[in-house]
Amino acid sequence: MTRVVGHYIDGAFQTTVGRELIEVDNPADGSLVGAVVAGDAADVDAAVRAAVRAFPGWAATPMGERIALVEGIAAGLERRRDELAETLTAEMGAPIGFARAAQVGVAIADLAHLIAAARAHVDRAAVSNSLVVSEPAGVVAAITPWNFPLHQIMLKLGAALLAGCVVVLKPSEVAPLNAAIVAEILDELDCPPGVVAVVFGDGAGVGEPLVAHPGVDMVTFTGSRAVGERVAVAAGRGIKRVALELGGKSAAIVLDDAPVAESVAGVLGSCFANTGQTCAALTRVLVPRALAGEWEAAAVHEVARWEPGDPRESSTAMGPLASELQRERVVAHIEAAIADGARLVAGGAEPPRPGGAFVRPTIFADVAPDMRLFREEVFGPVLAVTAYDTLDEAISLANDSDYGLSGGVWSADERRAVDVALRLRTGTVGINGAGLDVGAPFGGYKQSGLGREAGTEGFQEFLELKTIMGAAGLAASGDDS
Repeated sequence: MTRVVGHYIDGAFQTTVGRELIEVDNPADGSLVGAVVAGDAADVDAAVRAAVRAFPGWAATPMGERIALVEGIAAGLERRRDELAETLTAEMGAPIGFARAAQVGVAIADLAHLIAAARAHVDRAAVSNSLVVSEPAGVVAAITPWNFPLHQIMLKLGAALLAGCVVVLKPSEVAPLNAAIVAEILDELDCPPGVVAVVFGDGAGVGEPLVAHPGVDMVTFTGSRAVGERVAVAAGRGIKRVALELGGKSAAIVLDDAPVAESVAGVLGSCFANTGQTCAALTRVLVPRALAGEWEAAAVHEVARWEPGDPRESSTAMGPLASELQRERVVAHIEAAIADGARLVAGGAEPPRPGGAFVRPTIFADVAPDMRLFREEVFGPVLAVTAYDTLDEAISLANDSDYGLSGGVWSADERRAVDVALRLRTGTVGINGAGLDVGAPFGGYKQSGLGREAGTEGFQEFLELKTIMGAAGLAASGDDS
């Protein structure tokens, strides 16, 4: 066992002696990577009470000092980029090159854009005859997933700290060790006690008591739609502010003038990156019927680039899924698609290599709207191809989903692609393969969630507005340096 980590509460790491542990396994080979303490309601209570004590002082801290702390976190991530990448590869299977560039690199970029938003923020303004003031939301419970764990921690932690909030973080028990490094960085920066706590554990032991704790003012959660519903219900009992970033079943529309090779590479890149464990992945593709054969043949050729391999090797494009449980879930989806009559054109349920939570990159054609594969989030490298006859039909198919997180449009005419994008009921749309922009708001329509993350809007999620009637003339008198 390489490391055993205790909670970080009230500015100190807690003992691991005599505590129940959650083991962290390497999904590539099943080896033990480390362990964290399995937290309970008492740990949650200690963390929240420390946060409540710390909140008034941190809320009153000038913006310049808050920015300095978050800049220090970003510098710490950069300094420990290789260590973080290796940790993420070991605990959730991201290929090492992807872990350095996307898992860690995007997390650092998140903070840069949030800092820019904080610098530009005006915390008081005259509106009608009133002074409108923005204030921190309070004690934030942040619950983060295992697929992009560091990215999600930084979106929530960075924005909340800059807004003047204090945070109790519950990272995923599947991939918690990167959060332990974040706690070490905070400790090295002498983050004031109670401003940030990291409490390890599962949903029952830590997540549920954290959301329900009366000292928590706001809950920000990223994860599945089913768990998000439970979080919203529990938070609703206390009328807490809630931000949810949930699942997706996002569609790419290939228009009849789109270059086939470019659209194939872009769609497969979105669907298969991070072994398909991306909430905004384009997992459905709608192709003109006249192009369907050519598109399918090109996809079968392109899929060879995504052969699963050892995630420690720099040449590997696809590693294992994050756990054996996730592999079983994905295989069940593949088997269900075959049973429903979808036509398997690449991949399948057979393991690509012995040992580990590996799965083949898989493509199904002739996927109809009544099939489970068309409607249910797989969270693995499985692409559904559906042919369409008219553009209106394609847009209707794309919007025929309980989700609305992302989408894509491919066309040789950018203006035509944007016109289609404007008709999609999704929070984000990429044109011709444009990917995540962490300077712009990210979030979904419908059952994909509530609120937005990243950039200015992500920062503002952690602010409350206060209207002081009759005081508009004092709008310019604040000093927030």
